[in-house]
Amino acid sequence: MSRALPPFEELVELDAEALRTWCARALDALGREREEIDAINVYPVADGDTGTNLYLTAEAAHRAVEAVFAASAPDAAETVRAMAHGALLGARGNSGTILSQLLRGMAAVLADGCDGDHLARALAEAAASARRAVAHPVEGTILTVAAAAAGACAAGGPLVEVAGNAYEGARTALAATSGQLDVLERAGVVDAGGRGLVAVLGALLETVTGQTPPDPATAPAPPAAPRPAEECAAAGGPAYEVIYLLEADDTAVELLRGRLDALGESLVVVGGDGLWNVHVHVDDAGAAVEAGVEAGRPHRIRITHFSADAAATAGRGERAQRAVVAVVPGEGLAGLCAEAGATTVQNRPGEPPARDELVDAIRRAHAREVVLLPNDTDLRLTAAAAAEHVRAEGIRVALIPTRAAVQGIAALAVHEPDRRFDEDVVAMTAAAGATRYAELAVAERQSFTSAGVCQAGDVLGLIEGDVAVIGQDLTETARTVLDRMLSAGGELVTLVVADDTPPGLAPDLERHVRGGYLAVDTTTYHAGAGAPPLLIGVE
Repeated sequence: MSRALPPFEELVELDAEALRTWCARALDALGREREEIDAINVYPVADGDTGTNLYLTAEAAHRAVEAVFAASAPDAAETVRAMAHGALLGARGNSGTILSQLLRGMAAVLADGCDGDHLARALAEAAASARRAVAHPVEGTILTVAAAAAGACAAGGPLVEVAGNAYEGARTALAATSGQLDVLERAGVVDAGGRGLVAVLGALLETVTGQTPPDPATAPAPPAAPRPAEECAAAGGPAYEVIYLLEADDTAVELLRGRLDALGESLVVVGGDGLWNVHVHVDDAGAAVEAGVEAGRPHRIRITHFSADAAATAGRGERAQRAVVAVVPGEGLAGLCAEAGATTVQNRPGEPPARDELVDAIRRAHAREVVLLPNDTDLRLTAAAAAEHVRAEGIRVALIPTRAAVQGIAALAVHEPDRRFDEDVVAMTAAAGATRYAELAVAERQSFTSAGVCQAGDVLGLIEGDVAVIGQDLTETARTVLDRMLSAGGELVTLVVADDTPPGLAPDLERHVRGGYLAVDTTTYHAGAGAPPLLIGVE
């Protein structure tokens, strides 16, 4: 909740409580304007989620600030750093990622002082750092609005004067954005990201003065014959949005920028001090993630498919009818599921996704109806909690209790968004239920299992979650597991191999199936890094 200030109270300097209030009021403002900002989102991709992404970014910043206050009595420097760090960790979408860098740029200056002159310098550093973070800056966007806000208060002065000038400069620049980008002019709207930044600066002005600022201009007078916003989406753009946090040094990140810039567009890399948030639109999601793996350690990987249906409806602020959200154990499977139209969430070793990550993914899917595939027995309760949470927002969610990634793959294979929701869920549930699953793992220590005592380093073959085979060799154990599974019949074997799995394993198992089971087909997928050595599905 926002901190209540007396009417017309004017602050001379932003202390920790005032910064906390600004953060809360920014979240409130973006929450109120979220749907309207979504509705005018036509650039860089008309996917109707800029308001949502800005809100989620601000929500992450607010959580970080509240966590600091819950643990101690922070000063202004600690508060503004928490705000910026939270936004970096939770940045969503193109505009949300830029907003996080704006906050980071401000924090670098405000940590040394929070009076009017420091605020003016902070806004200047914010605008400059955000522009540096974007591979190909475009005028008429949130970057333009940020630069105008900084320019309007460059002379410094009392805090209330600086905040007021920044807000008015941003409002004026926002109204002019439609004349700077053809796609905005044709749609008769202002830039959605810029509109969100004006809301954030309006929350700052309200915190400083205790007064509600004037409303921003939502759009200029429309052109004589405005085209519907959905017609303004750029045709033939990249198919996927890829976002991940990356632990890497500065040198590796510079090389990464060049590689991702060659792969796609809308590239934004923000952060520093070893932690970065990477955002890019690409056709090859797997290559974008692999580039991150080469640069350092990517995690919290999110891949969103820009479906034709979503693009067609986003300009009107409408939701797509149906989407699938799938939890996957590796980057390769994330790309595979995204190609099938699913929004993915990474299940990292030792770091299973929390409820809020699943809630975020369901919101990112931007659909009225969502099928949720947890693909892990241990995630069923977490997935159920996420589904219950978003149902209160009016989203219809069906949770299919898939227990392994191969069951999720089988469910996705029969997904048909054009049929009735209940029929689609029944078909996907049946396909998942008809898929028996197994996994190979390496024992970390001696322990008792349902197949006997294993030693550290033993290869364990788990069928339906229980240890069925204990072996010394990965290939031999995999053959034994396959034979046991196929003894009950089967028509299709699915093999999912990780990056560190011996390269000859999958071909060997394919030959084994062809030689002993003539009527059984085999399909192999690569899970990438972070997955078990081998997953097996038998349908």
